[in-house]
Parts: sequence; C-alpha cells; structure tokens
Amino acid sequence: MAGHKARRIQKDLMDIRADTASQILAETIGDSMTNLRGSFKGPSGTPYEGGTYEVSITIPNEYPFKPPVMRFITKVWHPNISSQTGAICLDTLSTGWSPVLTIKSAMISLQSLLSSPEPKDPQDAVVAQQMIKNPKEFERAAKEWAVKYAGAPKTLIGESSGGSTAESIEEAERESKEREAAANIAVYDGYNKELIDRFVHMGFDVERVVEAFNYVGIDRNGGQDYELEEAYMGDITARLLGEP
Repeated sequence: MAGHKARRIQKDLMDIRADTASQILAETIGDSMTNLRGSFKGPSGTPYEGGTYEVSITIPNEYPFKPPVMRFITKVWHPNISSQTGAICLDTLSTGWSPVLTIKSAMISLQSLLSSPEPKDPQDAVVAQQMIKNPKEFERAAKEWAVKYAGAPKTLIGESSGGSTAESIEEAERESKEREAAANIAVYDGYNKELIDRFVHMGFDVERVVEAFNYVGIDRNGGQDYELEEAYMGDITARLLGEP
C-alpha cells in the first residue's frame, strides 16, 4: 500500500477515535488497512433509535480520490438500503464524493441517511413503496428490525405489535428478495453475484466488472459461483485497471 494512502487512513481512524461525542467507531480488520468495520448509533427520534448499526468498509486503491465502499452488515428496513444485501444508495458514496471527505464524514452521512430516507430514490423498492403508501406500517417494520437486528430495546415497538405486522414484514421481505433477484439477473448479466462482487469490493463499479468479464470471456457457469483461474483473475484486473 502506498505510504500516503496508509497515512490518510490512519489519520481518518485517529479522527474517529478522538471524537467520542459522535459515538461513531471504525477499526481495521486484522492487519489489513483497507478492510474496516464501522458502527454507529441509530439517530434519536427515528425508528432506528436505540440500535447499533455495523457497516463493512473497503478502501479502494484510489482513496481518497474514490469513496470507500460501504455496506450495512446489520439488517435495516430503509428505502435507501437493501434489506437483503445491505447495499447503500447515497450520493456521498458515489457522485457526491470529494477527496476532502473522510471515513468519519461518510459514516456521519450514513447516520444522517437513517434520519432522512429518500423513498423516491430507492435502493430497496419494496421498502420505498411501503414508506410512500403506508408510512405507519413502514415505521412499525423499521422498529421491528431495529429490535431484531440492531439490539434496540423492545419498548421501541410498543405493546400493540401483532401477528399481522409480522406477516406483512415477512411478505415484504419475500417481495424484496424476488425483486432483487430479478434486478441482479439484469445488472450482473447472468454472472453469479458473489463472483462479480469479489471485484466490486475492490472498489470497481458493477458495470465495469461485468464488462471486463465479457471482454475476457469468462464462463457464466449457469449463474453459479466458482473460483476463477489465476490467469483469468490477472486478465480481468488488467482490464479494470485499463492496462493493455
């Protein structure tokens, strides 16, 4: 890893540790400076209050000129976060990124996203539709998930929670899985999602990785995951990096 990149990451982490008021945490995983895990508290006055939300953070080679790749580890019922994969729809982590931003500011943006969901620009269409058409049911479901997955107190839900709410959440989850599966078929062009995402987690866009797979002629293997040969790995990486 380039020295300036390592120093920048270390500075970002020191900045997070120094700010105890925000209750935002981020630490490296093992000896890697590019694989981190962060966490923050759910904002007060939201259905996520009282919960602790963990995210995976992958630092791309081009950081800070490209944003960190973040994904929720904790399951969240939110229109801008996939209820299945934890993928995030947020400008700060894509077109709105600037080299002056940091890991801490990205984490704060995620915390703010829980306070200000944007159902008209969704990552999870099922959740977004529920929020638009039935906001009370959305809030109930979000609280249920905060208790179930993020460790929020059960009092957050209230005593009126019934079986019908649980059933509606399960139905919404099923619909979300079906829609996400259909979307993956289109976006991943028939390749296995996990296979493509191994390169996405390095900081490359899905579209670029799929294009590189097609260029190199990688077998779709019926949409099943498998280990690529080392030579193919090198060819794909070279294509992604723009090498001849």
